[in-house]
Amino acid sequence: MSVPPSSEPPPTGGPRPLKLPFDPIERAAETWRSTFGPSSAMAAVTSIMRAHQILLAQLDTLLKPYDLTFARYEALVLLTFSRAGSLPLSKIGERLMVHPTSVTNTVDRLERAGLVRRMRNPRDGRGVLAEITDEGRDIVRRATADLMNAGFCLGMYDDAELDEMFGLLRTLRVAAGDFSS
Repeated sequence: MSVPPSSEPPPTGGPRPLKLPFDPIERAAETWRSTFGPSSAMAAVTSIMRAHQILLAQLDTLLKPYDLTFARYEALVLLTFSRAGSLPLSKIGERLMVHPTSVTNTVDRLERAGLVRRMRNPRDGRGVLAEITDEGRDIVRRATADLMNAGFCLGMYDDAELDEMFGLLRTLRVAAGDFSS
């Protein structure tokens, strides 16, 4: 069961609450319906995009004390999960499902902060690995504790709702070819 939304801004920061007297997405869906036809898909996509904006802003606010964005945090966690604490940049991009340019930018920023180091891949001598540093591991531990305490900014949902949400969005990811089910 959902917890009723608070009238207070989320404790984690993020976008300024709009405090509108109506739901603009619901209003757009009504107008869409009368102008174009069925609006369920448009309303769902628009809601997902707004939720993405809200969550990303809140998560980035939680990670700001560590000089991290959520994208950089994800890269550090991925390196933490790897057996050796290092991965080829191409593998990071594949696992995080981002463009190689984004991986390079992310690793550049993490390297400048002393949280990862680049090294030649000992297997082929040509490829480049990103390896998490001890400081990077410490930051992951502390940032993860903050994210867990904040319920990853989804504390208004219970576990059953989160599992249902994951399942619904997983269907989209399978249909897009992210992986086979």
